[in-house]
Amino acid sequence: MNVMPVIILPHFNPVAFAIGPFAVHWYALAYIGGILFAWRRGRHLCTQHPGQAKLNPAGFDDFLLWATLGVVLGGRFGYVMFYQPAYYFAHPLDALKIWQGGMSFHGGLVGVILAIYGFCRHRQLPFLVLADIVAVLAPVGIGLGRLANFVNNELWGRPSDLPWAMLFPGSGGDLGIDIPRHPSQIYEALLEGVVLYIILWLAERAGWRKRPGLITGCFFLGYGMLRSLAEFFREPDSFMGYPLAGLTMGQILSLPLMLVGAVLIITRKKEEPRHFG
Repeated sequence: MNVMPVIILPHFNPVAFAIGPFAVHWYALAYIGGILFAWRRGRHLCTQHPGQAKLNPAGFDDFLLWATLGVVLGGRFGYVMFYQPAYYFAHPLDALKIWQGGMSFHGGLVGVILAIYGFCRHRQLPFLVLADIVAVLAPVGIGLGRLANFVNNELWGRPSDLPWAMLFPGSGGDLGIDIPRHPSQIYEALLEGVVLYIILWLAERAGWRKRPGLITGCFFLGYGMLRSLAEFFREPDSFMGYPLAGLTMGQILSLPLMLVGAVLIITRKKEEPRHFG
């Protein structure tokens, strides 16, 4: 009998390193890496069109705190409301236990949008201009987060017989039998991280920032499409399944994102490009 060879996920320690009683997890390093990249690249983008953004590198430093809070608070709130509201309404204190896992990208996106709005209102800055800068930076943090999901042995893919299918220890559930699955975390890191970053980088290089909101629309539409594609290979959460018409929650939440993105692209393409010098 021929047995199909499979790749077994190595045992990764979720703790990257520890200093005394303080443990630093890979997921935390993903956040830190994304923030550091956003800081360096964002400061550079602010100097390219200073008249357009009305935002200098020092001001962008201040915004990063707003954005970080938006990601963390929005991501947790989104997970609580979108994925397990009944559980957290019954156990409200557990919603504060972020270290136990449970973050929603779409919730974090809403948190960042609110952070951009609040910061721009406070500093009297144009909302869409700053949103475009953030959109160019976001895929790197998203990609690093998906790699952390892989290291943490979470968010497995659906069963697969492809040559690169992997055995994820513990993915067999109550049956206790692990079967080969798509490494969907890697798919998402490549699609939502690498591919989306290249698309937005090319758009930025092509001068799309001269039409504020155009890159933001490209991010919304691009992420929604790529996330929806990746969801076909990702095992839905056992407590969620397919809430609507065979769609996962990730696909459902991506539908309005794609709609808003398409509207932004159509409307902003009609705008005359702004020239700054």
